[in-house]
Amino acid sequence: MTHAKQTLSMRQYSAIKSEYPERLLLYQVGDFYELFYEDAKKASRLLNITLTSRNPSDANPIPMAGVPVHSLESYLVKLMKLGQSVVICEQIGDAKASRGIVKRQVTRVITPGTLSEETLLQERKECLLVSIYHEQASYGVATLELSSGQFILSECSSKQALDAELERLQPSEILLSEDQTTILETQATLRPPWHFAHDHCYGALCKQMEVHSLVGFGCQNMARAICAAGAALAYLKETQKSALPHITKLSVENAQDYISIDAESRQCLEIDSSFSGHDEQTLVHIYNQTSSAMGSRRLRRWFGQPLKSHQRINNRLDAISWLLEHGDSAALVSQLNKISDLERISARLALLTARPRDLLGMRETLAVLPAIKELLRTSDTNLLQRIDTQLTIDQDITEKLKNAINDNPPVTIRDGGVIKEGFDPKLDELRSLSRNADQYILDLEKKERVRCQVTNLRIAYNKIHGYYIELSKAQAARVPEDYQRIQTLKNVERFTIAPLREFQGRILTARTQALAHEKMIYKTLLESFLPQLEQLKSCANALATLDVLVGLARCAQQHHYCRPQFSDKIGIKIIAGRHPVTEQIMSEKFIPNDLWLDENRQLLVITGPNMGGKSTYMRQTALIVLLAHIGAYVPAEKIVVGPIDRIFTRIGASDDISSGRSTFMVEMTETANILNNATQQSLVLIDEIGRGTSTFDGMSLAWSCAAHLAERNHSLTLFATHYFELTSLAEQFNTIHNVHLDAMEHKDKIIFLYQVKEGAASKSYGLQVARLAGVPQYAINLAKQKLQELETQEQQSLSSKQIAIDLSTLNDNKSTTENNEVLQSLKEINPDSLTPRRALEALYELKKQLR
Repeated sequence: MTHAKQTLSMRQYSAIKSEYPERLLLYQVGDFYELFYEDAKKASRLLNITLTSRNPSDANPIPMAGVPVHSLESYLVKLMKLGQSVVICEQIGDAKASRGIVKRQVTRVITPGTLSEETLLQERKECLLVSIYHEQASYGVATLELSSGQFILSECSSKQALDAELERLQPSEILLSEDQTTILETQATLRPPWHFAHDHCYGALCKQMEVHSLVGFGCQNMARAICAAGAALAYLKETQKSALPHITKLSVENAQDYISIDAESRQCLEIDSSFSGHDEQTLVHIYNQTSSAMGSRRLRRWFGQPLKSHQRINNRLDAISWLLEHGDSAALVSQLNKISDLERISARLALLTARPRDLLGMRETLAVLPAIKELLRTSDTNLLQRIDTQLTIDQDITEKLKNAINDNPPVTIRDGGVIKEGFDPKLDELRSLSRNADQYILDLEKKERVRCQVTNLRIAYNKIHGYYIELSKAQAARVPEDYQRIQTLKNVERFTIAPLREFQGRILTARTQALAHEKMIYKTLLESFLPQLEQLKSCANALATLDVLVGLARCAQQHHYCRPQFSDKIGIKIIAGRHPVTEQIMSEKFIPNDLWLDENRQLLVITGPNMGGKSTYMRQTALIVLLAHIGAYVPAEKIVVGPIDRIFTRIGASDDISSGRSTFMVEMTETANILNNATQQSLVLIDEIGRGTSTFDGMSLAWSCAAHLAERNHSLTLFATHYFELTSLAEQFNTIHNVHLDAMEHKDKIIFLYQVKEGAASKSYGLQVARLAGVPQYAINLAKQKLQELETQEQQSLSSKQIAIDLSTLNDNKSTTENNEVLQSLKEINPDSLTPRRALEALYELKKQLR
């Protein structure tokens, strides 16, 4: 801002803007929020508003753009969707009464992660601010949602775990220290390092929670998370200019309490987002039959945190079972359809930003609680009984709302009309003066018509002159001497008289006083609810949980799902399992399949044709296990599942161009993650390992990965492959078994049966699938010829000498005597019988001998 001459107002603007150089500053000037300089150019482009200038005649005019005060929110919605942060600077003085410059101050900084207004928030998605602090290879994570007051601390032991957490949370904004920018590749809001200082953060958290220490919250020793949490709290206070009275509790989430699903696996399983971009093709969509926005958000949170504790899961399942067998779900849904978003309304109450219709929504929500409690009265399950207790609210709140708020209030308090008649005597008196004004004007108008002998004399009002008497120019000559001319127009003259001036003073004062008094009453009303915030938050929590349970019960009933059972023994047994999403979107009947894994049957090698259902079978297994662990009924006739700690998937891959990784490199990175971290209690899905390299390299890698999972990890694994050579693994390991997706050939055409059967597939049907895809017949015929040539060559491709060389290279640390013994053994193998499968078997057997 290099303009030498600036008005007092622009100097004030420049001083405020210097504190927020990276954010758009909306500077109130009367009825508009103005933007200047580069902010104006940017806003004009982003919001498609007119770019003008403040002083167009100057050599260096100041670019300017503005939006009306009353339409601010519609523009904020656009800016938030574009990821912009905005500073609101308002006039806090009376422009008419002020001498010199009008006093202004920043009242709020609005960023993508600090939203609380209903119009700015996505109704069914959380708006999360996530703060991260890194120290000694570990990460402290604090998740704070301003719109609900939820404040959660956790710690991640690796970058991979952090990535998985961020994929689960999908934060709207991330905070990082300015000296830790290399933690993430994504965009983040940078904060000074001292904001993350442990002692400072610990003290700030204790002050906010009104405690002497954090021991009672279970986070005393979570130093990194405390640093992240303190920085998040400081950021919210700085942006909201508020004490945040609804943030009164810290919750700790321990990774060991939940089944871990890494970022790639979450995307692969299409839990809450699909590759196609269609929301209806996600697991959350199929199971979301909630009645309220807060119920929908709670369901998404459950899907993000599948439980390990069988007791906690069974508490949820017991509640669903009671609702199915004894509850009146239809009546509960009828009542839940009447509730508003009490979770977010409570937060706006705390921030004193709740609008009249928030209070109306709260009143209507609290009014249905007795009916809901009556419907839960006979429940004997722990979870529903706890919900019933939390739905008990002080009746004074309901009565106060009933008496105070009009049944159809305006959107804002700005123009009044929110408070009911009879709630406040002084307000009623001031309003009475305003209401009587209309009759007074009619009476005065009638009197002056008689006095002036002008039948069309009228009394009107505008903001410039107030009340005035209007006559035509021809009639103006007849006016009495006490008429004082105030304006002459083309065809009319306007006058005022002493009684009208006196009345105007009284009535305008009454209206001003009425509006000011009503705003004061409204603010006092909001403040009166602050002591009941914890009650309201507890009630909102109970309603959200009940909404999820009722929705899950309806879903189970509608789709004929079953209650999962749990065991302490390692394994998964599914009878007639189905894919919950595919089943709903496909036109024909879905073919269910069984699955059986335990300590003696840990790895299934799955073969079969492309499009035969291998990936669907694998994914449905993971989704059924996931559903069981959020406490939902599942798409199967029966399921029994033992302890599960993680779910891994390696299905499909693409280039990661930004990191310079090829498809094969991505595939190997994901595979390495599985082999390094999977345990005996992990569910592992692997599809088509080794496709991105040469045939023998890929086959060898696939073989070795399966062997590693069987020998070292002992995980519960589904291993799909087109390398039929791998089916011989079942002969090498007692815990590996073969299954296949069945298909049949008829007149050169393939018919998919989608049935899982024991044993290996007989062929891959690749050419038949190519024909289905529309590959020309000429190309199919050429492929047949080439396939016959390759199969002939394959029988002669590996000699005993080649195997010996490979083997001696792999085992060059062994003695010459040992290698000679191996060579001698190889001489006994007939080279003509060495198919790739047989060669790999020979290699594996001989390597075992050398150990």
